[in-house]
Amino acid sequence: MNQPHVAILDDEPEIRQMLAQALGDAGFRTSCFARATEFEAALKHATPDVCLVDLGLPDRDGLALVHRLALESGATIIIISGRAQVQDRVTGLELGADDYIIKPFEPAEVVARIRARLRRPASFAGSASAETARFNGWTAHFDRYILTRSDGAEIPFSHAEGEVLRLFLESPKRLITRTQMQDSLGGAAGESFDRAMDVRISRLRTKLGEDPRNPRLIKTIYGAGYIFLGDVTWH
Repeated sequence: MNQPHVAILDDEPEIRQMLAQALGDAGFRTSCFARATEFEAALKHATPDVCLVDLGLPDRDGLALVHRLALESGATIIIISGRAQVQDRVTGLELGADDYIIKPFEPAEVVARIRARLRRPASFAGSASAETARFNGWTAHFDRYILTRSDGAEIPFSHAEGEVLRLFLESPKRLITRTQMQDSLGGAAGESFDRAMDVRISRLRTKLGEDPRNPRLIKTIYGAGYIFLGDVTWH
C-alpha cells in the first residue's frame, strides 16, 4: 500500500521537524517547505494527499494560497495557525480548507485529524471505489475534480466541495442531517462547521446552475438537513 504523502508548509523549522517526525512515525511520507514559492514549485510535479498550511507565511498570503489550493489541487487542506479567533477559522473553511488546527497543538492531534480526513466512513462508502457519477445531465469526475455538463462544458470543483458532492451522490433521495455530515466529513461541530457547509453547498448549487431560491437537486429541509433529489449512476 502506498504511503499517503503530506506536504508541510510552515516557516518555523521546529514545527516542520516536529510534524515530519510525528507523521513519519505514523507511516506517512512528508515533504517540508519554509516558503510558499518552494511549495508551489513542488506542486507542479506532484500533488500530495494532504497539505498542512500555516497562514503566517513570509512570501504569500496564507488564506489566498489556501483558496487557490482548494480550487486547483484536489488535495486535502488543513490549516495550522496561531490565529484562534472564530472568524479566522470560519474564513479559512469558507475559502476551501477542510480543517483548521490552532497552534500550539499536539502532533498526535494532527496525525489523528489527517487520518480522519483520509478515512472514508463505512456508512457512506458504498461507492468508494468508483470515481465517476452521472446524474441529471451532469457527470462528476472525482479523479479529476471536474463536473462535465451535458454540452461538454467542464467546471472544476474543490476537494472540499467534492467531499460534500460525493456524500450527496452516495445517498440520493435520503435525508442527510447536519450531524451525519459532521460525522462523515469530520471537523468540530458548531458555527464554523455549519458556515463552511453552507458555503460549500451554495457553491455546488451555483456550479450546477441551480436557482438558489428553488433548487431542484440539493434541497434544504429546514431544521433537519438536506436531500439530493437526482438520479445517480456510478461508473
